[in-house]
Amino acid sequence: MNGEFDDVARDLWDVMPPSHLTFPRTLRTSLPVGKYFLCHAGVRPGIPLNRQSDEDLLWIRDDFLSSGLDFGTIVVHGHTPTESPEVLPNRINIDAGAVTTGRLTCAILENGPLRFLVTK
Repeated sequence: MNGEFDDVARDLWDVMPPSHLTFPRTLRTSLPVGKYFLCHAGVRPGIPLNRQSDEDLLWIRDDFLSSGLDFGTIVVHGHTPTESPEVLPNRINIDAGAVTTGRLTCAILENGPLRFLVTK
């Protein structure tokens, strides 16, 4: 099975336009927006948000997920699938496990109460 994946991945790289490769490479690993801090996986507790490593922003799990620390903002993240959006005082997890479930979740963070859009 891994060989099939490797073949498909190689074929994809061969036909993908360069602009499709450039786009993700130019994205920021985090973005502060109002009272929220957006990132892929989470943040390292005890480290100021402006000093977070890209490694943690993209890959951290347990140290972040088990932390009840006030990060000074609400961290909006994914990387750890949950059945439904997880809303805690210090973080919001919007990962619905799209890779296995086909469901995507979007948090609406502006004007009014927190809301979610979820594909079925």
